[in-house]
Amino acid sequence: MSQHAQSTPNHSAPHHSSPHPSSPEPAPRTGQTGHHPAPSSADLKRWRQYLADERAEAAVYRDLAQNREGEEREILLALAEAEGRHEAHWLGLLGDHAGKPRPASARSRMLGFLARHFGSVFVLALAQRAEGRSPYAKDPNATDAMAADEQIHEEVVRGLATRGRNRLAGTFRAAVFGANDGLVSNLSLVMGMAASGVASSVVLLSGIAGLLAGAMSMGAGEFISVRSQRELLAATRPTQVTLAAAPKLDLEHNELLLVYLARGMSHEAAEHRVAERTGLLSCDCDPSLSLQPELPEEEDQHEAVGTAWGAALSSFCFFASGAIIPILPFLFGLTGVSALVVAGALVGVALLATGGIVGLLSGTSPLTRGLRQLGIGLGAAAVTYLLGLVFGTVVG
Repeated sequence: MSQHAQSTPNHSAPHHSSPHPSSPEPAPRTGQTGHHPAPSSADLKRWRQYLADERAEAAVYRDLAQNREGEEREILLALAEAEGRHEAHWLGLLGDHAGKPRPASARSRMLGFLARHFGSVFVLALAQRAEGRSPYAKDPNATDAMAADEQIHEEVVRGLATRGRNRLAGTFRAAVFGANDGLVSNLSLVMGMAASGVASSVVLLSGIAGLLAGAMSMGAGEFISVRSQRELLAATRPTQVTLAAAPKLDLEHNELLLVYLARGMSHEAAEHRVAERTGLLSCDCDPSLSLQPELPEEEDQHEAVGTAWGAALSSFCFFASGAIIPILPFLFGLTGVSALVVAGALVGVALLATGGIVGLLSGTSPLTRGLRQLGIGLGAAAVTYLLGLVFGTVVG
């Protein structure tokens, strides 16, 4: 890795001149005491790799922290410090065998590159997956505390990544659905038309029509869907009518108590709030019942739902970008089976890519998600092709 990967954490950590773990470092999980046999060459190689990866991961968190402020920055620096403690453990076991710093694994180097140049939610999603795949739980030379650290780190990174995922959720959902719908629906359309025996020019025109119609439909549908969802959420948000109406209510017969009960307050807390709002509060009550004034929450236009225009534009563009791929071979003059094979191959690559991106962002296996997308997409196209054959035979 870069100079980050070769630097040690800036906190003091015990270093040892002996490779044996009989030192102030936490004992390995085996719990044995006394004399230990000299580590094997396989042990030394594994420990050196762990050491390199811990240094690289600490550098990743420090690089991410440079692009953050406040609480997120402190969390990332604390994670880097924890990786430094793990580094000190492997240094203690290696002792004089530490040798020259080894390069970090390809995964850690990629994380470092992304963290330095992008610092996006993709990096946190990859870091979450990396923490979840830690080998310490099964390695007898790692301590129980280290294995537990890695589990906790996964949850910490998951929490940090969630913030970015929430900001992406609405528009990202529309983009992924749009691209996949474009790929699958237009490939199915092209395959079905070609199987029915029509001319290649008709197949091309059908593909172009499917692209335009589908993109318009997706854009309009996403706009209506997201706008409707935002209106539904707005309808459930409490208004500030209680602030204006409370002073004018009949103090003996008023329904203000019902408002707060309906919002989920306990009966005691609701009565306390009514007394506050009507100016009758004169008792020495539980201060925890004095809630904050009902100020309107600041609306986050990017939280979970996303904006209607953003979702519509993403759906339109990504559907079109996906739908054009199956007709590219026909645009470049290919016809017949060769055009269908090339179209299927191009769409397969695109489905693997979109599925992999979803896997990365969700912290799961990119390969598994990519293969799932590929199977669903090509399966739908194959069914449509068979239906086209049947239709062509019947009509013919």
